Amino acid sequence: MKVVIIGNGISGITTARHIRKLSNHEILVISSETEHFFSRTALMYIYMGHMKYEHTKPYEDWFWEKNRIDLLFANVAQVQAKQKQLQLEDGRMITFDKLVIATGSTPKTLEWPGLNLKGVQGLYSKQDVDLMEENTKDITDAVIVGGGLIGIEMAEMLRSRNINVHFLIREQYYWNSVLPKEEASLINKHIAAHHIHLYANTQLKEIIGDENGKVKAVITHDGKKIACQFVGLTIGVNPNINFLQNSEIETDRGVLINEYLETNHPDIYAVGDCAQFRHPKNLHPAVEQLWYTGKMQAETLAQNICGDKRAYERGIWFNSAKFLDIEYQTYGFMFNKPLEDEQSFYWEHPKGKIACRINFKAISKAVTGFNFLGMRFRQQTANDWIKNETPLQNVMQELEKGFFDPEFFENHYLAIVEKFNTDYPEMAISVKKKKKFLIW
Repeated sequence: MKVVIIGNGISGITTARHIRKLSNHEILVISSETEHFFSRTALMYIYMGHMKYEHTKPYEDWFWEKNRIDLLFANVAQVQAKQKQLQLEDGRMITFDKLVIATGSTPKTLEWPGLNLKGVQGLYSKQDVDLMEENTKDITDAVIVGGGLIGIEMAEMLRSRNINVHFLIREQYYWNSVLPKEEASLINKHIAAHHIHLYANTQLKEIIGDENGKVKAVITHDGKKIACQFVGLTIGVNPNINFLQNSEIETDRGVLINEYLETNHPDIYAVGDCAQFRHPKNLHPAVEQLWYTGKMQAETLAQNICGDKRAYERGIWFNSAKFLDIEYQTYGFMFNKPLEDEQSFYWEHPKGKIACRINFKAISKAVTGFNFLGMRFRQQTANDWIKNETPLQNVMQELEKGFFDPEFFENHYLAIVEKFNTDYPEMAISVKKKKKFLIW
């Protein structure tokens, strides 16, 4: 049968690769962004001069023909679900037996005055990076609106060219809608140390243009005017589903799917950033806009398309990111405040930049989640402890086994234990200090 996939991001390509591993089905991947799959998380490094575009492609261009995955560089204008066909923007028609919608996201915007001025843009696609290259030539000042992961990436990109960055966030602390106050405050200080001007509790009111239609300043909600020649809009993303209007495929924020990634139409599926679960599990978001989850959904979908029907199972929640040069890992459901039945242990290095948080049940003391900043911790170890409801005292005794920082990095285990014993003397543990050997 013929499987057509719209979108060549991590979800679409993972679906294609795994269908090929499991079957001899005809596979066609359609994309209007780029001809070949690339690593979206590496886009920032193209702008920063660390990589070229060809370096971001995980597979050589010959890979697709060799593995009988056909690629089509085109834009889908309409999906005719009942007829099982697609209409491309140039009028061509494409038929399918099964269709996978994996179209990702588009940057979110609000109806600000000046939104269409030259020099105002979001950051998601390869085209956005190309546009940013053009929009930031010879500029001195930039404003970023929105304090999420894309915002901090854009700030790092601009600072790599010595552009003054004015970073507007509506919260008191960076990403405080996700990070607890202590972690968010730590990142606030780190942002300032990188000479990025952070404007807390600040929202954009208006973008001002010059006589040539190019941005020259912004006005904040409290009347402050900030001169700039570039405005980056990073307030989030929306599922990319506008082309599905009048398709009879049910949508809400995203394409509505069940636990098997199926839409309301037989043989039509959705996966990744553009998909929305009709009945998300407790604490799980309906739209999972993460690289990891897009890949995991795609692997499940390939099994379903190839006849081995199984429900998508997210497993223990996890994510990772970088805040400038601070690495971040999170395991389990870690919100900006513990749940009602949880308590939280937090340790931070006296110099900042390194921190550890462990949430646990108030009564049973079973661990429920971890945040790590500036230190690396094994995912499998954290997963096992959360899944097995391991008591906090046991976790603290064995915590050192999870760290895998590079050689010669400082080991913070004893400092973490000391803080834990001070905070929770009723659960205090003892550890033996390791002897240091001098090698001649």
